[in-house]
Amino acid sequence: MSVKTEKIAGIILKNVSEIIQFQLKDPKIGFVTITDVEVTNDLSIAKIYVSFLGKQERNDAGLAALERSKSFIRSELAKRMKLRKVPSLTFIQDRSLAKGNRIESIIASFHDKDKKD
Repeated sequence: MSVKTEKIAGIILKNVSEIIQFQLKDPKIGFVTITDVEVTNDLSIAKIYVSFLGKQERNDAGLAALERSKSFIRSELAKRMKLRKVPSLTFIQDRSLAKGNRIESIIASFHDKDKKD
């Protein structure tokens, strides 16, 4: 990733976070965290990685609500950014936190076993 795309990814992350937090009124989104943004070199697509607080059903509903709001978020992003063409947005659920928690619990169970033996 070039320096330009990294800067644009950071700007998109900041602005999309603010748009979701302060301008979206959909209660199905719930508590969402944007964990990362990847922008293609030609700036046509921005992959936005999100994680939700709660169970998987809630996560799926939140992701679907973000998909429905994608055009609104992109139009608000266009108002805030000085780009000729704002990238199309793709929301992807970031499961790395859940995987990390699972691995951590497995390691903790091994440590508990060692203490008992």
